[in-house]
Amino acid sequence: MSIVTETNLHDIPLLRRGKVRDMYDLGDSVLMVATDRVSAFDVVMGRGIPDKGRLLTAISLFWFRETEHICKNHVITADVEKYPAVCAPYKEMLRGRSVLVKKCQTIPVECVVRGYLAGSGWKDYQATQTVCGLPLPAGLENASRLPEVIFTPATKAEEGHDENISFEEACDAVGKDVMTTLRDVSMQVYAYGEQLARSKGIILADTKFEFGHDADGNIILIDEVLTQDSSRYWLEKTWQPGQTPDNFDKQVLRDWLETTDWDKQAPAPEIPDHIVEKIQSKYVEALAMLSGMTLDTALKTLA
Repeated sequence: MSIVTETNLHDIPLLRRGKVRDMYDLGDSVLMVATDRVSAFDVVMGRGIPDKGRLLTAISLFWFRETEHICKNHVITADVEKYPAVCAPYKEMLRGRSVLVKKCQTIPVECVVRGYLAGSGWKDYQATQTVCGLPLPAGLENASRLPEVIFTPATKAEEGHDENISFEEACDAVGKDVMTTLRDVSMQVYAYGEQLARSKGIILADTKFEFGHDADGNIILIDEVLTQDSSRYWLEKTWQPGQTPDNFDKQVLRDWLETTDWDKQAPAPEIPDHIVEKIQSKYVEALAMLSGMTLDTALKTLA
């Protein structure tokens, strides 16, 4: 296994570097490369997780295929042999950790869907009995299933922290019709993903989606979908309200960081070996449970 935290495709213009993905301009398409960088509290850690980019690519391709009957997505191919010739010199580095996608106009709103009380939602609830301004009944505990699934949009930040906004503020930003479509599609994709995950013994507690307009003006799913970086996944058989659930996502990193005196501003503390190994094993286990495939099999099958 190797760790790829930086990519430098010298012959291809760099569009942008995100927290995890590097985007390269191929004219009418974009090459999206998932590195092994890991972030928490919107800060990129100094140390990567081995194979994380390949694992994220596999789980995202799995879910893009599973949900395309609900909403079309930006994937063209993940087969490096079908990439434009300019990508050929980088083929081995790109294999398994990259996707050729449609060039889209990103809609600048994070579409967050929550089915359970966790993370910042739990903190909000303890303080105000609301989540992102939405009132909830009294008596809920950490990891409680919400009475109904809620949609809580946020601003999309390239750097720093995303900020929760109201649905009305989101409508002001991108238009009511667009935002209504984003909300409805987000809820449908979450419901489908939650049901499928539960059938495999996993709870999909919450997630966030990104959308864009393609060249024809259609709204499509972009970036990643239902990955462990964008979602909370819990082991169903050990889930119990009021207790911290066994998870398959970055929560192990967040939990460790909370034990330090870090102020959640860059630079982050160095992640110890045992946390790196635990994060990687969680991603591997979730992929196997959800897709029924190993990493290598998934990448070959889904490309």
